Amino acid sequence: MIQTKRLPENPILTPNRDNEWESKAVFNGSIVKVNELYHMVYRAMSSRHLHYGHEMNVSSIGTAQSADGIHFHNRRLLLSPDAEWEKFGCEDPRITTFEGKQYILYTALSNFPPAPYDIKIAMAVTYDFKSIEAKHQLTTFNSKAGALFPERINGKVAMIMSVNTDNPPTYIACALADRIEDFQSPQFWEAWLPTSRNFSLNLTRSDADHVEMGAPPLKTEHGWLIMYSYITNYFKPPMTFTIEAVLLDSNDPLKIIGRTGRALLFPQEYYELFGEVPNVVFPTGVYRLENTLAVYYGAGDTSICRADVNYKELIEEMTTSKSEEPVKLARYKGNPILSPTAEHAWEERATFNPTAVYLEDKVHILYRALSAKDVSTIGLAVSRDGFHIDERLPEPIYVPRAPFEMGEDGPYGCEDPRITRIDDQLYMCYTAYGGGGKASVALTSITVADFLKRQWNWKMPIIISPPGIFDKNACVLPEKINDRYALFHRIDHYIWVAYADTLNFDKKKWIEGQIVLKPRHDSWDSLKIGIAGIPVKSEAGWVLLYHGLSRQDNKYRVGAVLLDVTDLDHVLSRLDEPILEPVAPYEVEGDRPDTVFP
Repeated sequence: MIQTKRLPENPILTPNRDNEWESKAVFNGSIVKVNELYHMVYRAMSSRHLHYGHEMNVSSIGTAQSADGIHFHNRRLLLSPDAEWEKFGCEDPRITTFEGKQYILYTALSNFPPAPYDIKIAMAVTYDFKSIEAKHQLTTFNSKAGALFPERINGKVAMIMSVNTDNPPTYIACALADRIEDFQSPQFWEAWLPTSRNFSLNLTRSDADHVEMGAPPLKTEHGWLIMYSYITNYFKPPMTFTIEAVLLDSNDPLKIIGRTGRALLFPQEYYELFGEVPNVVFPTGVYRLENTLAVYYGAGDTSICRADVNYKELIEEMTTSKSEEPVKLARYKGNPILSPTAEHAWEERATFNPTAVYLEDKVHILYRALSAKDVSTIGLAVSRDGFHIDERLPEPIYVPRAPFEMGEDGPYGCEDPRITRIDDQLYMCYTAYGGGGKASVALTSITVADFLKRQWNWKMPIIISPPGIFDKNACVLPEKINDRYALFHRIDHYIWVAYADTLNFDKKKWIEGQIVLKPRHDSWDSLKIGIAGIPVKSEAGWVLLYHGLSRQDNKYRVGAVLLDVTDLDHVLSRLDEPILEPVAPYEVEGDRPDTVFP
């Protein structure tokens, strides 16, 4: 796991109410070190004012200095929007020391509100961080986030940028020139743009995501390191800005040596979750301090923060050969095997979240059924091979009976069953939902003989979760652990395990136990997790599949862990990547889009 630590001093730069030009927000700071001082250039936003009846904020570029890279002082205005092609704002600077000069590439706005064509990359030059020697418009098309490489590559001046940021699909691309002045030529860009895809990096993992160039390239002994912005759920808000990294070949910046598999940083702290634009961490500066990478980023489009990344761990993650392909489940081509039917009012809206038990050479699928009135019951379908449904009962086999799962209006009922066979009994845990947001774990049972004879003599259910606690996703393990029954459940978005001497609960006993698994804040299972079906015992341990909900894109995926045979809260292994995620039409559409829930 790559260590990424926010500074306790964060935010390290916030708006200055005494300076009108930076009174609204300061963010997206870029940094170089000159003469033992860290020099930062950053986007500063003035207070809102009207332009022909439109409210707008004007951005300029400020500068500040620091001896330690944390505490900045001597803040002043460096670059104002005074040229025609930037008169509505100078945004998001990236600074690079190149052949003795400080080059600041920034986003220039030529109109308001800006259309894509009004957003282009410009360049300013400074020697002393007190004045601007010259500035020029560079690109002739919609583009942002330009940055220079700090040295020539095979004799060429190299620039990297985001193309079509406001007219997606967006891509990050490189441009090479003989002289830096070539980038000031419209003819250069007119020749480059039609071929720009040939100079792009393929970094998106989904068509729903978006990427933008981040901090200027950092030269390392392993190649060019680039911190960039990976934006999930871009076309289907709420979108989330995260930070990832890619390593490019030293002599060929179009060749990807490696990249991080998931976010190094994602919005989590209050100053990242809230601001002018919520849920934003956006990298625009990076500096190496021996085995630490200091990453400067804009938080909530309001302040400037820093997070330190372990350099060695990051490089190892990106350069270690991963010979084994990630484990993935294969979908049955005949999916879906069970769908709602208008013939039965009790299951006309949805049929989902099934459990299954194998009896008399047949798979018995118990599934949650939902009526048009939002009442949940449990239906039964039977299959000889587990794929094709041979029989589907016309009535539910389990319905709400107890006060804690009843209501005058929906939603209420019996949800998400998990069934376990122990000797001649079938124990079913399910979520008893009584309406008003009250969810508890209920336990019932039936003999195998009655189940097979379709005599639904279910024992009256009892709540076994702690009173007043939102609890669900529960099951009974099929065998005892150290002579005690084991039950999994979910409290506070965590997976718990509890032990009981008997399954004959009464109102004075309930499950609680200890935490087995927590969400990983930097991964696909970042918000909450819960068990899938009953864990399966193997020679290596108990294989537990679980569902995870992502804070970043609000999708449900499926993961897997391996638990110790006799110590269930001891996790032996946990897969980094999900084994199933919503891709097929029947997974990305429905009452709850983007969901696979085993």
